[in-house]
Amino acid sequence: MKTFSAKEEQIKSKWYMIDANGEILGRLAVKVATIIRGKHKPTFTPHVDTGDYVVIVNAAKVRLTGNKLKDKIYQHHTGHPGGIRKISAEKLLQKKPEEILKKAIKGMLPKNSLGRKMFKKAKIYASTDHPHEAQQPEVLALN
Repeated sequence: MKTFSAKEEQIKSKWYMIDANGEILGRLAVKVATIIRGKHKPTFTPHVDTGDYVVIVNAAKVRLTGNKLKDKIYQHHTGHPGGIRKISAEKLLQKKPEEILKKAIKGMLPKNSLGRKMFKKAKIYASTDHPHEAQQPEVLALN
């Protein structure tokens, strides 16, 4: 018996749409990262991008459990002396609702060029409006 390895030309990508209204951030991010990576398919190959596209709407209505809304801090460094920037999850959700989901999903993908290529398959929007009607995304119910 031989091991199956997917080729780039054999891969057929589908489009899915997920409504993030009332969904818990981490649980939603895990499911999206799995679909983007292609682990839900029997043809999954670790070194090939076999994943599907995911359109996430209502990112502004995602939930965080416990005290994470106030306690969770996102930080980055600008590269300049004294350039550390911190923002709470509550403020980030108000200011840039898509960013909280982007950070959660990106953290669950491989940290290499393949992971960066996979992340481009996630299309995240704060409201219900999105420009991907032409792709006819299949609505995916998470629960």
